[in-house]
Amino acid sequence: MKKSPKFYALFILLALVFFTVPVKSQTYYSTNIPKLVKDLKPSVVNISTTKVMKGNAFGFRSPYGNDERFEKFFENFFGNDMPQHEYRSKGLGSGFIISADGYIVTNHHVISKAEEIQVIMENGDKYDAKIIGSDSKTDLALLKIKPEHPLPAVKLGDSSRLDIGEPVLAIGNPFGLGHTVTTGIVSAKGRSLGLGAYDDFIQTDAAINPGNSGGPLFNFNGEVIGVNTAIIAGGQGIGFAIPVNMVKRIVGQLKESGKVVRGWLGVVVQEITPEISQSMGLKNSNGALVSDIETGGPADKAGLKRGDVIVAVNGKDIEEMQDLPRTVANYKPGSAIELSIIRDGKPQTVKVNLGEMPGDHKTENASSGDKVEHKIGLVVNEITPQMQARYGLAKKSGVIVINVLDGTLADEAGFKSGDIILEINKQKIGTMSQYNKILSGMKDGYSYLFLVERQDKTIYLGLKYKK
Repeated sequence: MKKSPKFYALFILLALVFFTVPVKSQTYYSTNIPKLVKDLKPSVVNISTTKVMKGNAFGFRSPYGNDERFEKFFENFFGNDMPQHEYRSKGLGSGFIISADGYIVTNHHVISKAEEIQVIMENGDKYDAKIIGSDSKTDLALLKIKPEHPLPAVKLGDSSRLDIGEPVLAIGNPFGLGHTVTTGIVSAKGRSLGLGAYDDFIQTDAAINPGNSGGPLFNFNGEVIGVNTAIIAGGQGIGFAIPVNMVKRIVGQLKESGKVVRGWLGVVVQEITPEISQSMGLKNSNGALVSDIETGGPADKAGLKRGDVIVAVNGKDIEEMQDLPRTVANYKPGSAIELSIIRDGKPQTVKVNLGEMPGDHKTENASSGDKVEHKIGLVVNEITPQMQARYGLAKKSGVIVINVLDGTLADEAGFKSGDIILEINKQKIGTMSQYNKILSGMKDGYSYLFLVERQDKTIYLGLKYKK
């Protein structure tokens, strides 16, 4: 059968449409990666830090670097009389410029306890940096340098629009080698590594190594969609980045006030297993089960009860237990929120005025009953029935460590959350008044020996007090 001219004309038209209409899946191959890298590299910086570390006075060092186990050998041999000396330790990391006037984002752990911070540009220019603010809970920090001319700043993207399988590009300073580029794809979103309540990582197979920490993860539009932060030791093609939407919130607070203040609900929650869901007559395992309530906290004042299941905050669904602390932390203290809960199988709503997260910064929080000791950096409280349940304690009285502030004497001495202080210089500690009496009498330059119960074992911790 002979084809008409109209048939051939229609065929040609369809062919032209097919070959000229852009296809989204072709974006990966059409991106000019060398040009993209050339444009982005000037916005990425290397960060060099100097920290003063303590070591034994004999000058012996572990062949594996700053290894605490090696130092413990000398502590066990010499006890508290072991001679000490200080030495300077160098560290390396990455960061990226977010404003032309010199604001730079990096990881908290890159600059933590650093006495000197130097920012090195791609062209070799070096600047001394000042810490504007740092947040250990999300591992983010904001630095400021004084550039001689406007700097090339990155463009921040939207991590909520990130797709699994989307191509990404990491630029950083692995092993101190200088600006290095790797590419890969987004392997997963919303990953929790058990590092804290605010875990919400992007997983990528773009090669990330020590020294990449604090560097940017870009999409192929040249936008920062994450901050490279963690790797799994021994793993290949498994790296983790903080989503840029979290970075925007945290850095905004750090720039404004130098600290991060989070909303606090005052509950202990746990995952809802299929067995728990069935026994409680729930339709599914969504939500966060309230297993304990802080006495006098916001949830307690609002009438929340043990056994309540929180399924939404201001209409936003809480699908997993980890969603609750992340969601609440996005609100400012004093905010009024509405919780959708299930109590005894029936849906209800509860309005709560959020408090301030204890230990977010070094101030005294009267509502929680905790006391931040500026002298040594411990947040402590007397053991209550709620504390017993929260930490699984056998003891019914005493003083327990709620938090240890970064970079303080207590942090350096090795205190950890959950430690129970039994004695200070052989004086028994059973109440807060006994604890406060000893701390109020601490003298500059004197050493104090703490007897601590940790996970059913007792250990000694030595602390030399400095004003």
